[in-house]
Amino acid sequence: MSLLRSARFPAIVLLVAAVLALSLANSPWGGAVLAVKDAYVGVPGVLEMSVGHWVQDGLLAIFFFVVAVELQFELTKGELNSARKALQPAIAAAGGVLVPIAVFLLIAGGSVASSGWPIPTATDIAFALGVLAVFGKGLPSGIRIFLLALAILDDIVGILFIAVLFTDGVNLLLLALAVVTVAIFALLSRQLGGRRAPLIAAVLIVLALATWVLVYLSGVHATIAGVALGLAMVQRPALHVRHVLEPWVNAIVLPLFAFSAALVVIPQVSPGELSPAFWGVLIALPVGKVVGITVFGWISLRIGTKDGAAPHLTIADLVTAGALGGIGFTVSLLLAELAFAGDALVRDEVTLGVLAGSALSLVLAAVLVSLRARHYRRVGAAPAENDPHHLTPEESRIT
Repeated sequence: MSLLRSARFPAIVLLVAAVLALSLANSPWGGAVLAVKDAYVGVPGVLEMSVGHWVQDGLLAIFFFVVAVELQFELTKGELNSARKALQPAIAAAGGVLVPIAVFLLIAGGSVASSGWPIPTATDIAFALGVLAVFGKGLPSGIRIFLLALAILDDIVGILFIAVLFTDGVNLLLLALAVVTVAIFALLSRQLGGRRAPLIAAVLIVLALATWVLVYLSGVHATIAGVALGLAMVQRPALHVRHVLEPWVNAIVLPLFAFSAALVVIPQVSPGELSPAFWGVLIALPVGKVVGITVFGWISLRIGTKDGAAPHLTIADLVTAGALGGIGFTVSLLLAELAFAGDALVRDEVTLGVLAGSALSLVLAAVLVSLRARHYRRVGAAPAENDPHHLTPEESRIT
């Protein structure tokens, strides 16, 4: 299980899953694999979705539950539990959202593809911390903490986009019932422990499934059920559940989603025939994130706290964080699926844009992280492993 919890494993397995899916989709077996993804399963007329949507709406809700538990911890006891701690990463995160949106709209605005503007705003924390684990030996803990806070804030933005932008024709009655089940879930989670723990745990699982069904049927994106349950659950048992689920999320949920999302046939067209959304995402992820996080991060250094609460960061550190922030992947792929659900051709092209833009950011980040780590080792910074504030794979709570 230690391998499944390591910082390197999620990044490697996600990359392998995406490359495998892209290769299969463009092989002689591509048609058969895509047919499986598009096959409908479930209860006809009630709860019936394609295999791909079961992965996207069902399994990914577990991932968002884990993310929400992490958010709850960081907002109450972690790196974002005060305005003083959150100021620098919040300002940088704002730049990492606004500038990529501006870059995307500059390229794709005015076309039907402009609805994809939320796609390049996400940061994949598993990939980012994986790059740090592989190439960042010697980086000070301040950079790691800053990146973790930045990625968590990006998660919050991504969740808000999903909840607000991709909700149609909400059934308020079903949504109200979902709120009731979440409230009962929260109250019962306080009773975990003692002899009744197995029974209460079973009831909580039933309530979680009921919440997911109600949210899905209400018209709100089903992954929001995972967010609501993760935020509502009492923190101590929630962290335990997160710890139990983490290996399964890393080994099954995220790779399956990456595989499903990356099952894209590469269009046989010239670059000039590709959708503006493809180019918007391809450029906004590596360029928009670096520029946004660096510029707004620099601004945060000028107006941030002066009492040592915030980590000391240089422009070079901010550029490195920006490159890491450009690895969109998981949430960007989900946003691409949602933004262009009605246009399969543009959706596939944008998915390729996410994969290519994230790959460019990954390569750039690996180079910059290596250079910054070498710099800090050269000037005598304490190795990360000996830093009392260093985030171990378990402490970083990869999601």
